[in-house]
Amino acid sequence: MRFIYMALLLSTLAFQARAEVRVIDDRGESITLAQPANRPAAISAFAADALVELGITPVAVTQFDDEDKPGYLGETLASAISLGARGQPNLELLSGQSPDLVLAVRRYTEANAGRLQAIAPYAAFDDLTLADSLKAVTDIGTLVGKPQRAEQINQEFEQTLTRMAQQVGDRGGQSIAMLVTASEQPFVYYDHFLPVELASALGLKNVAGPSPAWPGKLPFGFRMPLEQLLAADPDILVLFPSAQPRAFVKNPLWKYLKAVRNHRVYEVGYHWKEGGGPIARAVILKQLGHLAYPDLFDAPAALPADLTLKPFS
Repeated sequence: MRFIYMALLLSTLAFQARAEVRVIDDRGESITLAQPANRPAAISAFAADALVELGITPVAVTQFDDEDKPGYLGETLASAISLGARGQPNLELLSGQSPDLVLAVRRYTEANAGRLQAIAPYAAFDDLTLADSLKAVTDIGTLVGKPQRAEQINQEFEQTLTRMAQQVGDRGGQSIAMLVTASEQPFVYYDHFLPVELASALGLKNVAGPSPAWPGKLPFGFRMPLEQLLAADPDILVLFPSAQPRAFVKNPLWKYLKAVRNHRVYEVGYHWKEGGGPIARAVILKQLGHLAYPDLFDAPAALPADLTLKPFS
């Protein structure tokens, strides 16, 4: 009888060890779950994106631009409640959903880590670089019990990136700047920001260059006077969404920019701001390929309106 008891005990312990999942988040904190999460909440579009691609429906999500939920993720999120802005999520609503895991962007939520941790285990991600994106998908896959699928998603993306870079070959060399804000001076992104990294992989040169604080991830950009932008004179300009009219395009210098004169200024969707999810980053990569090398790469087909690339005028 003692032998049978010990065998059962060892079997139970072995099962528990197999069920337990653990990751180290981008704060360096260990997140350990007794079993994979099945009611995760996403305080960010990138985490919701990753969950959907992994086949998991989050119980709660945050706003995406002016939408209550990331609309590009479709009906998968129909049952998820909206917590409001990622920087100020409604924690009462979150608690009411009884999540067993909270996935969030570190810089927006770390100040509330204690309150979030009181609701459910909290994993925080930087969501700035390509490496951040790959790690987050891997970690989220581990936490929801789908590590193999997460690895496959990352491998497929890296293979696509490599293939596109090989197609570009020695045609690289065009310059690009990615701009955001409505102020007189646009905010431009440094080299380590994910869409810029993808552009660099496709042979484009970012006029903003590397961050002087690298390998520190913050800041990830700076305000560039239009005189400085004109001096760099990029071949391509990408405009991120702005809630207010862009004051910098009213500057008399704007019309002298090469990209403006050559009609190579593009407006992109909000997914470029929260591009760490596997669905968003794949769309960004394809859109970058098309705007830089339209003879090599077709525009991604059948995109929702809020993800569509538009020429700016």
